[in-house]
Amino acid sequence: MALHPVVERVTKRIIERSAPSRAAYLAHVDAARIKGVQRGALSCTNLAHGFAAFPANDKLKLREYRQPSVAIVSSYNDMLSAHQPFEHFPAIIKDAVREAGAVAQFAGGVPAMCDGVTQGQPGMELSLFSRDAIAMSTAVALSHNMFDAALYLGVCDKIVPGLLIGALHFGHIPAVFVPAGPMTTGMSNKEKAAVRQRYALGLATREELLDGEAKSYHGAGTCTFYGTANSNQMLMEIMGLHMPGAAFITPGTELRQALTVAASQRAVKITQQGGDYMPVAHIVDEKCIVNALAGLLATGGSTNHTLHLVAIAKAAGIVIDWDDFNELSAVVPLLTRIYPNGDADVNHFQAAGGPGFVIRELLDAGLAHDDVNTILGHGLRAHTTEPFLDAGKAIWKDLPLASGDEAVVRPASNPFAADGGMILVKGNLGRAIMKISAVKVEHRIVEAPALTFDSQEDFMHAYQAGHLNRDFVAVLRFQGPRANGMPELHALTPALANLQDAGHHVALVTDGRMSGASGKVPAAIHVSPEILADGPLGRVRDGDIIRLDASTGTLEALVPAAVWDKRTLAAADLTSNHIGMGRELFAVFRNAISEAEKGATTFPLPSPRQTVVPLHEGVDSGEIMPGSDEDFLARKN
Repeated sequence: MALHPVVERVTKRIIERSAPSRAAYLAHVDAARIKGVQRGALSCTNLAHGFAAFPANDKLKLREYRQPSVAIVSSYNDMLSAHQPFEHFPAIIKDAVREAGAVAQFAGGVPAMCDGVTQGQPGMELSLFSRDAIAMSTAVALSHNMFDAALYLGVCDKIVPGLLIGALHFGHIPAVFVPAGPMTTGMSNKEKAAVRQRYALGLATREELLDGEAKSYHGAGTCTFYGTANSNQMLMEIMGLHMPGAAFITPGTELRQALTVAASQRAVKITQQGGDYMPVAHIVDEKCIVNALAGLLATGGSTNHTLHLVAIAKAAGIVIDWDDFNELSAVVPLLTRIYPNGDADVNHFQAAGGPGFVIRELLDAGLAHDDVNTILGHGLRAHTTEPFLDAGKAIWKDLPLASGDEAVVRPASNPFAADGGMILVKGNLGRAIMKISAVKVEHRIVEAPALTFDSQEDFMHAYQAGHLNRDFVAVLRFQGPRANGMPELHALTPALANLQDAGHHVALVTDGRMSGASGKVPAAIHVSPEILADGPLGRVRDGDIIRLDASTGTLEALVPAAVWDKRTLAAADLTSNHIGMGRELFAVFRNAISEAEKGATTFPLPSPRQTVVPLHEGVDSGEIMPGSDEDFLARKN
């Protein structure tokens, strides 16, 4: 199938826009790479420290400078359901890697926090910053330079993006991502949402609410709705960083373990010593990023990735912006209905065809690039299969041609919607992201007076006092990354949904985040630049008429220009958001972070002005192997 002209145009634009920074990135990657095992660059003292506590046979392999060493970087903790299964993965991985003739070492752990636990709490203001902290922790784990490949164990919201950003800064090292899988299906998402709305109306007790939540989040594994965590897993599949079909196999099953073994042994195979060298820098390129955008849009994925994918691309020297999301969303159809865009959960999605089905449909429709590198080699088509067990080992078979349930996943010829449901809205209030895949057509245009709030608590107090029973646009200010870390604002969703159900025309405009949880209520989120970066959202006053129009991409305060231009920005005392629950430790992030459209990240784009010095110059075993993407492919072929 010929590539869709819009996909081709967007890809070409990204390649041209990124040329200087991508070349600089690849130069840095090649400077870090040596011929032979990476630990060959270490002195005898360095190496002795690196294997001092290892078993004798593993230590011997590490001393011989011949067999590869595989790093394990894990987000394990036993409080969070998504990461609890990782407790047993290192032992499985070490045995699997030994079977492949190599050695695996637990290189380091990274922090993992759960937005579900911190939602509406002060700790949520560390959530976005934790992504960059995870990337830095990944760098610490790999900084010992002992490793020829790495396995990254992570699942949830900021963790996978943080791990991948860290991995890309060690782009000469092959990377395989290893998920834990989703928990089994509990209370349906529709029932859960209904309990939350009843509680917001005062019609359900706290005990009833907690009972419903406990039935929804009830065991080991990822939450089963299609939020940022499971969007991460879809992206790792379409970016070719998972073993095919690994995303949504539940923990504690024989197939889950077999996939972990297969991932471990594949990591050995793609080292320089394994004969099929495939560094992560040459997997995550411009076409790979476009594929990730298409996969996100086709599945109605989390709006958090309008931040995370920008930051991930930036780490690889690739520059994308919200115009790229917007143009692709206009031509990439919505192929899934997974909560909050439908009633099904990710277990239903997996049973109906899963990521492999979506990837195949996108390829067949010319909406994704097949000519990309993955951990399996060259070509994305290899990731359109599903895993099965055969004598205890993972094998892969072609997916059925038809969807297992067209209420959950459909072919590109018969989509749920002709577009991806994620649009850019802009005007005199700035630029913002709006997810409309779950918003009914009759709610996609709202023109109503503004009511300004400086916190979720202020909004909820007004709601509970009965002051919001009318048409309005809630303008929630000072929620950007510089202000308070850009927490997700899920607490507003049930209240806004109730007001909309009551017949009021309501919408939300904010420089904060809501992931996909805005659901059926129109919401312009991530307004960029934020108020603390001189963003015009700070000029809004109560009573201003705000027009939010998804059909035209409009985000406007209908205020005469002469009046608007004379207004000063609103001010707020944010001291209470900067102290307590460790928030004072993250001041460096608030002070250095980029605006939302630039990834809300503290890390700079690779610059061609930076001097590239071979990191192993003068080391006997350290022959430098230079090369661009094209040179790499030429050597591979």
